[in-house]
Amino acid sequence: MNRKMIKTITLRILALVAVLCAARPGRAADAKNPYPTSMAPLDQYLMDRNDEIALARSAAPPSIAEDATVMVLGRYGYETAVEGTNGFVCNVDRSWMDQFENSPEFWNTKRRGPVCYNPQAARSVLPITLIRTKLALAGRSKSEMNEGLKAAIEKGELPVLEPGGMAYMLSKQGFLNSKCGNCAPHLMFYVPVKDAHTWGAGALGSDAPVLLSPHFNGAPEPVTEFIVPVTEWSDGTPANTDDHAH
Repeated sequence: MNRKMIKTITLRILALVAVLCAARPGRAADAKNPYPTSMAPLDQYLMDRNDEIALARSAAPPSIAEDATVMVLGRYGYETAVEGTNGFVCNVDRSWMDQFENSPEFWNTKRRGPVCYNPQAARSVLPITLIRTKLALAGRSKSEMNEGLKAAIEKGELPVLEPGGMAYMLSKQGFLNSKCGNCAPHLMFYVPVKDAHTWGAGALGSDAPVLLSPHFNGAPEPVTEFIVPVTEWSDGTPANTDDHAH
């Protein structure tokens, strides 16, 4: 793999991680926050059904996405729009999948994060999205969502994390945040909560640009997410162009 391409994409992923790890905004920052501080009307988060199916499928290579199950956001949560045959499940994340404490864009109506889970992650990681969405659509605040997740976990409503869980996030059309737009194509791997050294994430001199995602930091979900940047979008075009730089 071309080292220059890896370095470029890694810098973009690092920028994404830096955005997610931004310091907690204080009262003054809250007053200037251009994004909703509570959930906006649901219609602002919804998409045309066919457009959402296409966007969800863009998360993974066509050879996977064309046979995957596709879920779309409806008024009562995610619902199956296409029944797949390969065990993968694709959907489009909304903004309430961000960090509870550190994301000023937690209710950003523009957030569209296409993701496609392999069978193990579809069974044991996707339920996190479904629970968060259920709480958000019920009108819960961020703090109430956090407590609701804790309660769901205590009741055993979240499946045990399966070994080998991973997901594709390779969509060229996604919008993850206002700092980097669709950011950079990457794979995500899920393991039980451990420190970054398990995969050598962030290790000095490492040839493998593995990054520890802050996605679940401070959240009750018992998951560690590792990000591995890749050099191409799902449509096969290279990602090391100035069009996607930060």
